[in-house]
Amino acid sequence: MQQRKINSKFNKYEINPEDIFLDSSNLSSLEIEKLEGAIGKPISIWSSNFIFIFLIFIFLIFIFQMYKLSVENYSYYQTKADNNRLNSTILFANRGQIFDRNQIPLAYNLITASNTGFLKREYIKANGFSNLLGYVNYPKSDNAGHYWQTEYLGQDGIELYYNDLLNGINGEKMVEKDVASKISGDNILKEAVAGYNLNLTIDADLQKVFFNSIKEIVLSREFISGTGILMNINNGEILTMVNYPEYNNNLFTNPNNAEDNKIISNTLINKSTPFLNRAVAGLFAPGSVVKPLIAYAALNEGIISANKNLLSKGALIIKNKYGGIDSVFKDWKAHGWIDVVRALAESSDEYFYQIGGGFENQTGLGINKIDEYTKMFGLANITGIDLPNEATGIIPTPDWKRMNFIDGEWKLGNTYHTAIGQYGFQITPIELIRYIAAIGNGGQLVTPHLLFAASSSRNQNVDQDLENETWPIVNLNLNPEHLKYVQAGMRGVVLPSGTQPLLNLEGLNIAAKSGTAEIGMKKLTINSLIVGYFPYNNPKYAFVVIMEKGKIGNTSGSVQAVIPLLTYFRDFKSEYLK
Repeated sequence: MQQRKINSKFNKYEINPEDIFLDSSNLSSLEIEKLEGAIGKPISIWSSNFIFIFLIFIFLIFIFQMYKLSVENYSYYQTKADNNRLNSTILFANRGQIFDRNQIPLAYNLITASNTGFLKREYIKANGFSNLLGYVNYPKSDNAGHYWQTEYLGQDGIELYYNDLLNGINGEKMVEKDVASKISGDNILKEAVAGYNLNLTIDADLQKVFFNSIKEIVLSREFISGTGILMNINNGEILTMVNYPEYNNNLFTNPNNAEDNKIISNTLINKSTPFLNRAVAGLFAPGSVVKPLIAYAALNEGIISANKNLLSKGALIIKNKYGGIDSVFKDWKAHGWIDVVRALAESSDEYFYQIGGGFENQTGLGINKIDEYTKMFGLANITGIDLPNEATGIIPTPDWKRMNFIDGEWKLGNTYHTAIGQYGFQITPIELIRYIAAIGNGGQLVTPHLLFAASSSRNQNVDQDLENETWPIVNLNLNPEHLKYVQAGMRGVVLPSGTQPLLNLEGLNIAAKSGTAEIGMKKLTINSLIVGYFPYNNPKYAFVVIMEKGKIGNTSGSVQAVIPLLTYFRDFKSEYLK
């Protein structure tokens, strides 16, 4: 029975030959924990072949990848390797600098410790230039240092209008690094070309004086703002253009801390709109400063003759033919019998009611002719000045009224008020000075502009084109015989019997026209305006000042604001009159 069990066990487990020689007599000297005395089983042929085939397969994959890396994709990886070793870097072009007509720097570049490859932009440390010059945004990079904005961007004024000229052309530099990422050399592939340097027609000294004068009147006489321009009437060069209030362009270009950012935020929401360049984008009721063109139109159309007198009794009354309340159109005083020269010198509203809309036996121009002549003199038209955001004025007409009022019927009183620059009449200061310049220069409608000269290291042919650029002038073909009476009336404004004798400044021989425009339905505030040109016998310069929304009766603010400019011009800038 026992033998069968043993045989059964042997049948179940095969005994290797080596096991026969392993007996108990030699087991005691072997360390079983270290596998001494154990007999290993040899690896099978199938297993050996599998491992060999597997290693061959891995080796072939390795060879294939080496082929792809070193042969098939050689160019790609070579370029990638070079890029790891060679880095392309932008060479930022220096932005062109801006100077006044006398080479005084207005916008310039500074190298500081904080520069990241481009120069810091700064502006003249004086008030009165921000709306004119504007400001810039710098090139911008992401967190990895890659620039996604590669140029300066002008944001306002000259910086915006002439951004392409000022910007220049960026260059490129290749920087080589070793395996430790240390710079081992560099090579400039393309030189950066600086932008154009611009000289403006502006005189920086006049700009400072004019700004301070307007600011002082705004603050002392309780206007909300003021703006003014002085322009050469023969070629359109602007010697000074100011706005108050204004913003700080140095602050907007280079804010340094949280307090600066707070000031910027407050400026952006300021109700006094310091970003508005009122000289080119502000719209104002002109008041009596439109009377010279109405006078010329009436003379030119034969509505009046130079020696015809009309009666000013202090008010023009239109009887209500239906028995209701009469319509009364007031003058500021009774002028008596006056001709066109006296009507301009004394600014009679009643006279211009009659030649504008007609009264009794006196024929009027009518609203269509008023519209025609105001547009001929450039009002409600773009002047083409080289500044952004120029606005256009509004001349009230029957079509305009139908579009803007429920009661769209045009009435005689609307014509009367339009003839003295009221009702819906609105113009920009730059339109106004161009029109006054045309009165002074004999009928040449110039293009106001600020670019005086440009220079750079670019193609000289381009430089030559800029230097020889001409600004369009339109000949209005005015009748000189009619125009001389308008000019005489404006000269009379500053004489003792005129409305503005304070402007009879010795040595300048000014011709002028003042205006007062009532604002709002209740007419509790006014715009104070003054326009003019000089010298009267040989006109060279025109000026305009508009003081906005002062208290009623505050009519002389504009005159008080322009006198410091004119006296400074006479005393310290007499070379401009030669």
